Amino acid sequence: MLDQNEIELFRDNVRKFLEKEVAPHYDQWEKEEKFPRELWNQLGGNGFLCVDVPEAYGGFGADFRLSAVIVEEASRLGFGALASNLSVHSDIVAPYILHLGTEEQKQAWLPKMVTGEAVGSIGMTEPGAGSDLQGMKTRAEKDGDHYVINGQKTFITNGQHSDVIVLATKTDPNAGAKGVTLFTVDATTAGFSRGRNLEKMGHHAADTSELFFQDVRVGADQILGGEGKGFFNLMNELPRERLILALSAVAACEGMLERTIEYVQERQAFGQSVAKFQNTRFVLANLHAMVEVNKAFTSQCIDQYGRGELSTTNASIAKLMTTELQGKVADQCLQLFGGYGYMKEYPISRDYVDARIQRIYGGTSEIMKEIIARDILGR
Repeated sequence: MLDQNEIELFRDNVRKFLEKEVAPHYDQWEKEEKFPRELWNQLGGNGFLCVDVPEAYGGFGADFRLSAVIVEEASRLGFGALASNLSVHSDIVAPYILHLGTEEQKQAWLPKMVTGEAVGSIGMTEPGAGSDLQGMKTRAEKDGDHYVINGQKTFITNGQHSDVIVLATKTDPNAGAKGVTLFTVDATTAGFSRGRNLEKMGHHAADTSELFFQDVRVGADQILGGEGKGFFNLMNELPRERLILALSAVAACEGMLERTIEYVQERQAFGQSVAKFQNTRFVLANLHAMVEVNKAFTSQCIDQYGRGELSTTNASIAKLMTTELQGKVADQCLQLFGGYGYMKEYPISRDYVDARIQRIYGGTSEIMKEIIARDILGR
């Protein structure tokens, strides 16, 4: 078990890397709407990818908290797009393969994901199926010892750079949740193609794509977690995904508050700093208090996850409350910047548009409320 000093030392190393290797280029990457593929290799080379993957597969076997630190620091510095890409790679795809994969699947992908040689994405969302995963149309039809996959996915984070896709398919369209199967699909497989890099309201530097599967032939050995067990495996892995999104949201809030506090102390209006006005002080005090309360709850969730006790409900509460708060903090902090907050030269304008997606992906706020409601009221 790492002590707090070791965690903070790691945090300091992550921050220094981001300030040196990412900060000087991030605005340009936002304009180009994709960061360079080499960044994955740099991140891997510095030990910032999949840190809790066991040593047997090339990782450090570290505590989950170190993986969280990487996403937190990217979020705190206002690099929301990078935080999103990292969380998908290290905190969603890698755990799926680690927890559900065969030894061959683990050996094939995890060491490469640790070094950045392979980038991971997860193919769940479709044009007509987002939160309702049972409505997906992508099919995997059995053909001897193989499956032939046809379908389309959209809004796929890491879509342009991905080398391995954890793909959700229907192997039995008539079986409902029991007809969903996951596969690991190598992006070099014949019949797989990427669509355009989608233009988004925020998270511009994150590559987000459509993925197409036309008669993609994969072996039965690429099934991840058992045929027909995909939906249940997805549900079992979602708490970590929602926890990392919650931690990202809290860190983003802290970063926005830090930048706003600095600005209002420097900005003059009516002969005094904006920080002297009661409205400014009360707004920032209220936001700080809400962030601290949410930080305490997510810290509790981290402990529960470490013990294997994080419930779907608590993960949903964390995701709901922190991402809703992120939108509130972005809006109220931008207001304190006045007209300058609307200008792209001030990071708060990017914080504002980046915050909006947090209430949608990983399960919408409405879905989070329904999960919580089912726990306290039943179906």
